[in-house]
Amino acid sequence: MNAKFKVLIIGCGNMAGGYDLLQPDEALPLGHAKAFGQHGGFEVTSCIDPNTAQRHAFQSRWQVPHGFASWQDLPQVEGAFDVISICSPTVVHAHDIQAALALKPRLIFCEKPVTLHVAQTQQAVTDCANHQVLLAVNHSRRWSPEVQQLKQQLAQGQWGAVRSVSAVYNKGMLNNGSHMIDLLLNLFGPLHINHVGQAVYDHFDTDPSVDACLQTADGVPIQLSVAHAQDYALFEMQIVTEKGVISMEDGGARWRFRTAAPSTQLPGYNFLNHGEWLGAQGSPALRNAVTNLHDVLMQGAALACTGVHALQAQSLCEHIQQQAVAKLPQPQDRREAA
Repeated sequence: MNAKFKVLIIGCGNMAGGYDLLQPDEALPLGHAKAFGQHGGFEVTSCIDPNTAQRHAFQSRWQVPHGFASWQDLPQVEGAFDVISICSPTVVHAHDIQAALALKPRLIFCEKPVTLHVAQTQQAVTDCANHQVLLAVNHSRRWSPEVQQLKQQLAQGQWGAVRSVSAVYNKGMLNNGSHMIDLLLNLFGPLHINHVGQAVYDHFDTDPSVDACLQTADGVPIQLSVAHAQDYALFEMQIVTEKGVISMEDGGARWRFRTAAPSTQLPGYNFLNHGEWLGAQGSPALRNAVTNLHDVLMQGAALACTGVHALQAQSLCEHIQQQAVAKLPQPQDRREAA
């Protein structure tokens, strides 16, 4: 049997393992520690978190033998870890990636967004490439079997021409909107910004949600709408095609596929049927992500979501936000209006 790949996890909060604390042991993983543990081909040997109580609780729950308060406390041994998972707050990602590169892992698995700014993310992507360290980013729907299947069906023309797309999200353009933008890029390719709406600060002071009208290279219109995070979480999409309508709900947990057929009452008309709902019992995305990482390390497989993918999504998000914020009244304008 092959030896297990050694993993270091940075940050011991929700994405590291906190989201799994209230889930049954047999449930699909929501965090990195459980995903690596369930796979069987990895061993989480160390973690870093400045919060002593959180770090100790994480070590105890996930049986991680070595914990450290900071990078400075971690023994600096090159090649000690095959994989370094970055689950720390986004504000320290840029620093954590540089510190990780100094240890020369084979792969860095980073939560999105990679950093707070496109320039920092570009630097991280470049540095990883220069150090020959693979950079995977957890835009989770890249590992969704429903998304992978739909992408193939659309590419093969099984749904005919795509007429339009509408999507809705909340809780920040960079935080959640980047997931939607990455999903749209994955399914439809490069996107052009036609119009940008208003910035809505529905959760983060520095990461507003923004509505926008986008367009694919083939001219398909995409409407990106905004809900308010203080009302409820929302992440949904509808794709109108020549042969039917595809709907995604509950963040991708449920999909509905409706097809068109001739009406039995009105000759010459086609109507949509009620369709078929597909709903998974939990998301296999993180489990699939870790499987992909293992295949990459063992067999040289392609990463489903790379730093380049994440950079493309973040660049579009940043352009949308910049245009929206530029429309806001400046202090001088507000004084004159008063």
